[in-house]
Amino acid sequence: MKNYKIAVIPGDGTGPEVIAEALKVLDAAGKKFGFALDKTTFKWGGENYLATGEILPDDAVATLKKFDSVLLGAIGHPKVKPGILEKGILLRLRFELDQYINLRPVKLFPGVETPLANKKPEDIDYVVVRENTGGVYTGMGGSVQSGTPDEVAVQNWVYTRKQVDRCLKFAFELALKRHTAANPWRGLSEEDRKAGKTAQLTLVGKTNVLTYVCGMWERAFNEMAKQYPAVKTAYCHVDATTMWMVKNPEWFDVLVTENLMGDIITDLGAMTQGGMGIASGGNLNPEGVSMFEPIGGSAPKYTGLGVINPLAAVGAGAMMLEYLGEKEAAAAIEKAIAFVTGNKLKSMAAGKMGYSTSEVGDLVVRAL
Repeated sequence: MKNYKIAVIPGDGTGPEVIAEALKVLDAAGKKFGFALDKTTFKWGGENYLATGEILPDDAVATLKKFDSVLLGAIGHPKVKPGILEKGILLRLRFELDQYINLRPVKLFPGVETPLANKKPEDIDYVVVRENTGGVYTGMGGSVQSGTPDEVAVQNWVYTRKQVDRCLKFAFELALKRHTAANPWRGLSEEDRKAGKTAQLTLVGKTNVLTYVCGMWERAFNEMAKQYPAVKTAYCHVDATTMWMVKNPEWFDVLVTENLMGDIITDLGAMTQGGMGIASGGNLNPEGVSMFEPIGGSAPKYTGLGVINPLAAVGAGAMMLEYLGEKEAAAAIEKAIAFVTGNKLKSMAAGKMGYSTSEVGDLVVRAL
């Protein structure tokens, strides 16, 4: 039996509650599909910071590199100033573990209400590949004469060609993996199919104004496209992308973009798929240790009430299994989630599901 070493960071607020349900489902999947998870819990987060003054131990990154994967709850504490934990834990781990891909599936499950009129599950099913270690989030910049009328603030938007190329390569490969010649992307025209296209990859940028950085992304994208003739390519300005995500989400298959733009459009995507209670994501280092998490925050007002929706965390667990190579188990969990949303839950909202947090986890296990 294969045994995977998993680092678990339950985090703050309702994080431990949803992670408990994700682990319950993962253990059930392991029994069904013949693998085991060797789990080690790290209590890093707001409570630890308030008690010790330490955000992360010095050896945190070295410690996590010894694991096969990381499952994260949520980071954020009402008694800790915003930015301290996010930069000190989330960004530090992403950067130092070189998790250069943020992967965000935008998928509408059966029975889940979307704010988009007349859109069905087959209309909202795409993936956003967000570059995760560059851009303005690197922290380069500064300010002078703070608090005066002459204050100057600069935040540098920096990318290397290497960062751009490796992100684009991942996106092109993902577009191919999502489809085969026998099962091409639904949005391709007959002309595309005859030309041998099986997938579509859309670059999101702002080349008409941000000409230097976005211009480099576009050049790299067009150059790499020559290596992937089966992928139909498209380009969309980021502002237009937000419009089409609302009006015609069925136009998208795989989208690739830089860090800040990706951060913004993926939260819009989460709302269209039913909210933060169902949205999952992964911070990937394809050559190293990756970290998977529910997208919603720590939701401190619901802590300990047993009413928070755990399905985003369960979905994050399924993503983790897929990237560990347990694809059959991952698909089974996703199918079980779809059964629960389509047949059991009254709502995705906390306290309105018709079941408690742990009961939802039990429903997924039974469906599995």
